[in-house]
Order: sequence, then structure tokens, then C-alpha cells
Amino acid sequence: MAAPWRSAGRTQQGQARLRNEDAFLDDPRRSCWAVADGMGGYRNGDFASQWVIRQLAAVSAQGNLDQRIQAVRSCLQGVNQGLRRAWIEPGAPADATMGSTVVALLLEKGRAACLWAGDSRCYLWRGQSLYQLSKDHSLLQRLMDERHLSAAQAQAYPDARALTRAVGAGSRLHLEALELSTRPGDVFLLCSDGLYQALSHVDLGRALSMQTPQQAVERLFAGALRRPVHDDLTAVVVQP
Repeated sequence: MAAPWRSAGRTQQGQARLRNEDAFLDDPRRSCWAVADGMGGYRNGDFASQWVIRQLAAVSAQGNLDQRIQAVRSCLQGVNQGLRRAWIEPGAPADATMGSTVVALLLEKGRAACLWAGDSRCYLWRGQSLYQLSKDHSLLQRLMDERHLSAAQAQAYPDARALTRAVGAGSRLHLEALELSTRPGDVFLLCSDGLYQALSHVDLGRALSMQTPQQAVERLFAGALRRPVHDDLTAVVVQP
């Protein structure tokens, strides 16, 4: 049976990376998509992101959207505990950790749910306008919210890009979620920070206005790769 949704995804290692620490899930038959970005500077970021995606790929597609949301929450809590156990070993530094961002999209007819932790993002292209559905869990975003700083002002702070939430970063994972009704013509984009930092909102919108998800992904990467890219790039585009 044909999948009810069209989608496409791609990932590419950044020029400053020893390995690609991004991973993605593109599973239109199960109406589930995700992007994970291993935490830079920590051990085994690629292992962490791949573990997140591998476990999400095994989550049951049975049940209604509410049941599937709960299944994803339970899955990611399990991954969170597994990652924390994996890096607790004799002789490990007290501040050692291994983790990953995650952003996941679930769809059922007329409904969508986005769940995330970290700064990988979910965007919605609707009516020729781009909406950022997720809100970054980062020091940068906290400075903007709590101190009412502009993005430029917040970026001047040390460690502004540090994450405030991630899978594996704490004893319990705090996922944020957003649910919405879908409309004909909607296009969703899941991406890692390497991708959206390389492109403007105008660039993102132009790519998402392409006719197919594959064309959109190709345009996103063509735009991002016009200049040197140090971070890994990952994008998944979904058309309900």
C-alpha cells in the first residue's frame, strides 16, 4: 500500500568534523520522521544520534496520534537512560556525557505532532509563510527570553550555543511538544542546526515551495553548500 505522505531526507558531514554526528528517520509508511544531532564536543555523538533514530524507527505505528505520541515519549525516555548508563564507566570524568538533540514529527489524517529536545528544529511552510514550530532549548534562546536580548546580543555571550536540554544530558528527559491541525499544501521541515544556520528564512521558504520533497531537499543543500560548511547538515522534508 502506498504511503499517505511524501517525504525525503539527506545528511552530509561538515568539513570540520571527523565523522557525521547527525542522523535522520524518513519513514512515510509509519508517518514518523526525525532528526538527531549528536552533542558536539562529547564522546560518541554519532553513536548517540544513531541510537535515538534507531529506537524511534522501532516504535509501533499502531494506535491513534495520542497513543503514538506517548509511545515516542516512552521510547526517548528509555534512550535517555540508556545513554546515561553507557557513559558511566570507571575512570570517566565527572562531567563526561554522551547525548543528542532530537526533533520528531508524527502525522495522522488532519493532525500533526512535533516533539523535541535541543536545538534541532521543525518548521512549517504554510500559505507562503514560514513558521518555526519548535523553540530551541539553548542558552542563546534563554538569554533572549529572560534578558530580552536580540539574537546578535545573545550570541556575544560565552557558550551561547550550549544546549539546555538533550537526550542523555539529564537523569530525566524533558521533551517539549506541539500539536496542530494540518491543511492542504502544508510542508514540514526537520533539520539540524548546521542546516538552518547556513540558510536564511527566505532561503528555507524558497526551498520548501518546491513541488516535491526531494526537490526541496536538493535546493536546501545546494544553498547551504554554496559556502564552506563546518557543521553537519541534515534535513527531512514532509508533505502531508
